[in-house]
Amino acid sequence: MTNWMPLLQTRRQKGHRFLGHVGRDDFVIALASSRLQLQATSEGKSATMAETEKHDRLRAELARLYLLPAPPGSAAGAQDSALVSPSGTVRALVLELVQPPGWEVLARVWHGVQNELDLPAPAIAVSGLDALQLWFSLGEPVAAARGHAFLEGLQRRYLADADASRVRLKPAPPPSPAEPFVHTRLVPALQEQTGNWSAFLAVDLVAIFADTPWLDIPPGEDGQAALLQGLRMIEPFAFEVVLDRLSRPSQLVPASIGAAYGVGGPQGIAHPGAPIPDADPRQFLTRVMQDASAPLALRIEAAKALLRHEPNQVPQNVR
Repeated sequence: MTNWMPLLQTRRQKGHRFLGHVGRDDFVIALASSRLQLQATSEGKSATMAETEKHDRLRAELARLYLLPAPPGSAAGAQDSALVSPSGTVRALVLELVQPPGWEVLARVWHGVQNELDLPAPAIAVSGLDALQLWFSLGEPVAAARGHAFLEGLQRRYLADADASRVRLKPAPPPSPAEPFVHTRLVPALQEQTGNWSAFLAVDLVAIFADTPWLDIPPGEDGQAALLQGLRMIEPFAFEVVLDRLSRPSQLVPASIGAAYGVGGPQGIAHPGAPIPDADPRQFLTRVMQDASAPLALRIEAAKALLRHEPNQVPQNVR
């Protein structure tokens, strides 16, 4: 192949302007420029394809774990509507704890569902606003009311001592029975009112965001997909078993009281006349509340538990 560059330099130095030579020179320049443009175009297409693949990978993981088919006629890319079907079923259950308290409180749920209820770990997320979230994935859709009842059971079991106003359970019952259940917004997403982002987090990073549950910049879609890839869904049979377990009256006993008196944990309080756990949790809580030798914090917690579920059980002098 002819090397045109020396010829180009010679022609320019001598001032040659012969049509034939100038044509060759221009051809070489044009060819080199064309190759550079093709290379830049190819690199641009490759980058675009890579970004599309990352987006598609994240979308596939969200669909695998949480999404339902969007209602017919909905706008393209309408993600939130796909969390609740037109018939009112869901696959995503979200337990949200507004800050404060922090991760050490919500971690009770994350650890408890795995260690005590033998369920897969839920995803952990920051809401982009004011809360930490746990995202549970169901293998089969359930009625939104049953999903909410499942979350209520988890709240009773693990967050009984947390301020109820700081706990959000989604899907949530609508203001009117004629309206559909209300769900949360899919993660990750930009929260327009703050300009911050929601995002899924690895468990070892949650403490860093406990006081600021948001990201200042968009999370990487590839990283978000990688976090979701290892998560498993709750199988239908396991969901029914746990829902039944959480719905039993024994779940009225807060975890701290249960552990102290040997309900689901080591016997922490042992003295003559100490309340003994029995089949009736309401009677047990009443005895804990009236146990003068019990720590005041446990007695107050027992009274609160009774007040939430059986207001008439709490004596007037301790209300």
